[in-house]
Amino acid sequence: MKYSKAIKPISYLKAHASEVVRDVSNNHDTMIITLNGEAKAVLQDIEVYEQNQESLALLKILAQSSANLGKKKFKPAKEAFSTVRDRLEK
Repeated sequence: MKYSKAIKPISYLKAHASEVVRDVSNNHDTMIITLNGEAKAVLQDIEVYEQNQESLALLKILAQSSANLGKKKFKPAKEAFSTVRDRLEK
């Protein structure tokens, strides 16, 4: 994505709101909205937003897993599955 084409002042958003939302949605784009020349908000297609949130969640899980490995806080897979099976049977 080229941010130079995705940066618009808030006045542009006010004047072309429906067009901007339609373009962002149809093209799965992200637009940066400025106020007094500074970036203040991001307008993003909902599918792109949801994908980003899922990616962040996976990255958090990966970071937690890595931290647990470093602290030696893990079980062998066989033991972990056994624990899960025992909990499901209760």
